[in-house]
Amino acid sequence: MTPPPQHDRMEWVATPPGGPRRTRQRRRPRPYTGPPSYPAPPRWGFPLLAWRWPLALPTNGRVDQAERAGAKAATAIAALWVTAGVAALATFAEAWRYVLLLFSRGEALSRTVLAISDALVGTTGLILVLMGVLTGVFVVLWGLRARAAAAERIGVRSARPDWQVVAGVLIPGANLLIPGAAVAELEHSLLVAEGDREKGARPWPSLRVRFWWALWAATVVVGLLAFGWTFRDGVQALADGVVLHAVNNALVTVLAVVTARLIDHFMRLLLPPDPAELNRQRVHAVRAAPPPPRAARPDTARR
Repeated sequence: MTPPPQHDRMEWVATPPGGPRRTRQRRRPRPYTGPPSYPAPPRWGFPLLAWRWPLALPTNGRVDQAERAGAKAATAIAALWVTAGVAALATFAEAWRYVLLLFSRGEALSRTVLAISDALVGTTGLILVLMGVLTGVFVVLWGLRARAAAAERIGVRSARPDWQVVAGVLIPGANLLIPGAAVAELEHSLLVAEGDREKGARPWPSLRVRFWWALWAATVVVGLLAFGWTFRDGVQALADGVVLHAVNNALVTVLAVVTARLIDHFMRLLLPPDPAELNRQRVHAVRAAPPPPRAARPDTARR
């Protein structure tokens, strides 16, 4: 008997379309041979210029006065807040000195406490004078830029030149009137640009500007009085001088805060709002806009 035939075994293998995938061979890392070399200097890369804001490189030779005023406003506001902090600390130092004067009437004071008080009064007073001068320069520069930008926007020329504004801030007596008048003129120009006032109307300061003007005049008067009081002799004169310096420093603190808020208010009128800083955009009013066009109503239309 012959054995039955044996069939060959067949195995089915499933492969993706296109045949089996080839295994990638791992590339061996090449040893570092140094930086790449080029036959000629490469043409790609950034230009050989330091980074500058667009304000520093005006296009078509035209400088935007509003943008320049915005840059000066940021510096002036920062300096004003620093001055307000130093003035508040100086106010505390003068008030502490006056309290020590009251305690010294009945008992002797510690030498350490007096040394700390003298050091605090002297240090804060010197820093306040330096910051006051520096902040005044920044604020005046911002005011000149803002006046030029506002006048350019409404197409007029400023009523008083820049040198009169600077001289009005420095000359005693005139600095009680000219700074307030210049701020009122700046506000008037900005409101004319917004359409809230007529172009030929007489500038009239708002309540915000009048409050700043009165605060500025009070600070100047008390500052001159405190400076002149230092030349008087006597225990009571020294005590009164401490009170005057404390009041002057408190007025400087409030004036710096109010001035920073006033500059920020003016810059909101001068510069368009940044959409990135607005949470919700809302139309409050439409001014100086032509009426929308309307189609003619045919005679055959029903009413």
